[in-house]
Amino acid sequence: MKKEFVVKSIDSAPDGAPYVVVSLSSLKDLKEGTPTQQPPFGAPKVMGFSNMNDMMKDLNKMMSGMGGAGMQSGVTQLKLEMHEYKEMGLSVGDKVFLELSKAETLGV
Repeated sequence: MKKEFVVKSIDSAPDGAPYVVVSLSSLKDLKEGTPTQQPPFGAPKVMGFSNMNDMMKDLNKMMSGMGGAGMQSGVTQLKLEMHEYKEMGLSVGDKVFLELSKAETLGV
């Protein structure tokens, strides 16, 4: 499977490690007009709890930024090592192709 994307943003690693996070958006999403841009890992949320059971039950929602899946819809993120990023010479707005294929397994 081969899909075409546009580089939406390039961010440094949140933990200061030597890699970058490249956010890709499909051309279809860009043409339809996506909502305003959000931070790459979701906006911080504050939730109030009346008891410990409610907190534990809703912990996954809180950690994922209330979005269910945890990430902005329509955005694919890749983690690239610095040498890969420099070698590719990516910049925001570049068209890129992402190709996925399943590894063939021989009888074991």
